[in-house]
Amino acid sequence: MKEDTQTLLVTHKEKPQHTFKGGAFAIIFNNNKEVLLCHRTDKDLWNLPGGRQEKGEAPWETVTRETKEEVGLIVKVEKLVGQYFKPKANENCVAYLCSVIAGEPTLSNEADDIQYFSVDALPENISQKQVERIKDALAEYSEPVLRIQQ
Repeated sequence: MKEDTQTLLVTHKEKPQHTFKGGAFAIIFNNNKEVLLCHRTDKDLWNLPGGRQEKGEAPWETVTRETKEEVGLIVKVEKLVGQYFKPKANENCVAYLCSVIAGEPTLSNEADDIQYFSVDALPENISQKQVERIKDALAEYSEPVLRIQQ
């Protein structure tokens, strides 16, 4: 029995490990309940500020770093809106409701335009996954949502 356990452990170690990607996005509303979006430089898409999680980085650190890098704003995480799993990409994303504590919207090598949009008049070239996250933030659920996004 002991030998079988050792064999199983060795076999398990030799199998390739699956890697998950992670990302975090900031949902920032102004006083008129308009949401901040940035237009990507690599694609014709409007996005919530955010991006990939770096090794050893907590998701709430990712969202503050990415928001500063992309749009020049220093934000405070107010609430976890939800966790979203994208099975095709094998990716976990989180969305946080954030408030601006310093800075002015500033263009970067990742964002060539930054604007606040009414939720009823979002640009056509925005991912529906991002729209769903914005709507989840507006719903003000008492608990974070857990969603699979296809």
